[in-house]
Amino acid sequence: MNKTITLNNGVEMPLMGYGVWQIAPEACEQYVLQALAAGYRSIDTAQAYYNEEGVGEAISKSGIPRGQLFLTTKVWISNAGEEKAAKSIDDSLRKLKTDYIDLLLIHQPFGDYYGTYRAMEKAYKAGKARAIGLSNFYDTRFVDLAENMEVKPAVVQLETHVFSQQVKMRELIQEYGTRLMAWSPLARGMNNLFGNETLKAIAEKHGKDIAQVCLKFLTDEGIIVIPQSTKPERIAGNFALDDFELTDGERDAIRRLDTGHPLAADFNDPVLAKYLLGYDKQFNPSNQ
Repeated sequence: MNKTITLNNGVEMPLMGYGVWQIAPEACEQYVLQALAAGYRSIDTAQAYYNEEGVGEAISKSGIPRGQLFLTTKVWISNAGEEKAAKSIDDSLRKLKTDYIDLLLIHQPFGDYYGTYRAMEKAYKAGKARAIGLSNFYDTRFVDLAENMEVKPAVVQLETHVFSQQVKMRELIQEYGTRLMAWSPLARGMNNLFGNETLKAIAEKHGKDIAQVCLKFLTDEGIIVIPQSTKPERIAGNFALDDFELTDGERDAIRRLDTGHPLAADFNDPVLAKYLLGYDKQFNPSNQ
């Protein structure tokens, strides 16, 4: 699936990308190369995934011209603030073996994210990033930052899937021309996703699997998706969405699955906030 979406600054971004969250650094190169071979041209990583080097190695070895690839990475909380974020962006460029990042996001709405965004604006104006945006910024925090910064967020990445379709956030961000990017677009299999009778019936009708139906629905809605898998057949299957179309009735049935709230993470939860603020020390002891 090579369809693209136009961001609010005119940059074209693929609707389908390959996510590398929770892929071990030593294995990341292998799986990114598999994704590129399957047709993916957009790769989503982050400083806190500790596998940017693997992505960089893969794109370097792939032989695919850099201009045909779209790389997303995210600045982590421990690198928050204008000075530290600027240094971390340069570190990410080095690890990714590239002169520019296509989409640069603030990963979490904690720490000095205003300083981080100022560093990202400078990176954008210097040509180190083609577009900038946010991840996990909801409602008032999104509006507060978007209203106070010169460069409006091009993308906001949120937990989005058939059970959490982010209808209200999509309405909110539309005013700024911001596009929604879905993390965990397959809900991590929660809420019995792969046993859901509505999705099962639609998948059987089209000769597809439930994952393909879910991803087709989201991309039809104009939502950018970044499914992650380490199974070659699943990597290829998630990308193969162009040979079927959902009917209006099927889309309406899927819309009715929306619970109106996320399943994996509540960013108003103090326990989650404390966990994320300590994450880097837990997984990268050198930052203690």
